[in-house]
Amino acid sequence: MTEDIVVVGGGTGGTVLANRLAEKLGPAIDAGDASVTVINDGEHQHYKPAYLYVPFGKKTVEEAKRPLSDLLDRRVDLRVDRVTEIDTDDKAVALEGGESLAYDHLVLATGANLDPDAVPGLTEGGHHFYGPEGAESLRDELADFEEGHLVLSVIGVPHMCPAAPLEFVFMADDWLRKRGLREDVEITYTYPIQRAHGLESIADWATPKLDERDITLETFFNAEAVDPDEGVLETMEGNELEYDLLVAIPPHTASDLVSEAGLGDTWVEVDRATLEAEHAEDVYAIGDVADVPTSKAGSVAHYEAGVVADRIASRVRGETPTSVYEGKTVCFIETGMDEATFVEFGYGSEPTMREPSKPVHWAKLGYNESYWLTARGLL
Repeated sequence: MTEDIVVVGGGTGGTVLANRLAEKLGPAIDAGDASVTVINDGEHQHYKPAYLYVPFGKKTVEEAKRPLSDLLDRRVDLRVDRVTEIDTDDKAVALEGGESLAYDHLVLATGANLDPDAVPGLTEGGHHFYGPEGAESLRDELADFEEGHLVLSVIGVPHMCPAAPLEFVFMADDWLRKRGLREDVEITYTYPIQRAHGLESIADWATPKLDERDITLETFFNAEAVDPDEGVLETMEGNELEYDLLVAIPPHTASDLVSEAGLGDTWVEVDRATLEAEHAEDVYAIGDVADVPTSKAGSVAHYEAGVVADRIASRVRGETPTSVYEGKTVCFIETGMDEATFVEFGYGSEPTMREPSKPVHWAKLGYNESYWLTARGLL
């Protein structure tokens, strides 16, 4: 009897997971005793961290994508289709093309979706760098922006890559200085709680650096609406902030599949150690869609994928799973156009902050280039 493993989503987590399973279960797959299928709604994988560099002309959106067929092990079946329904009782997923696919083990790696329409006026009045169209549009705006008020407002929490908003203002400050425009541009960074970042150690590190760069910090700033005609950001607290260029981190949400399948109100509710869904058997979630107490970052999806691959492979082989995820997260943080630092932490721990340096910046750029080898399982 074949053990069918279905992975929904071909991003970092889904790709790493599928390739790890192909490696661990290779003989079983070759013998027809196991199968691994990835279902993705497009033919390409998009490496989202690269979009941070597009507005500054350091990357193109084409450099941030690869065909999934080039990234997946030959033993993995790739289905380019959209899942429209998950039936956890009958253990099957329905596809937009009309087919139903049964599973013995299901992994959701569907990521997070941007929801700018949740904030009135944000779609019309704001820019972002969390997708190809948004990053290109922001690049075009920045190219002609020589004076005025640049506001980066973190509206949606939690959001993908929690350090990226800080990275953007540090990079924008440096980029404008190198172009001789910084004196004519005011920069403001807003965050919805009473510090500059969700992690206290990062907030304590970033606050004096923002001050040194003459970047205004507004905390406990909860944006409620945008007036694109007047260039005004309105808050729940009754305040207003005028802008000439608004870069906003929109609210994030999960696929409707999650709530419709009863797996959670927004994100999939999972055991934080095993990544097993709390409301269904033989269902897992990894990456941004999983409700775990750590960052929605690519490294999280990567480490979670390894754990879930181990656990599913053990079950297929009739063994007791022992691998657990301890919240390991590793993030680079750009502090300008040519310096960066990095953090590493797990559940219940705060990262130790290190002084930025050029070598770490180049290490980040090097990883961005080698990421595709990582996704293939070659690193």
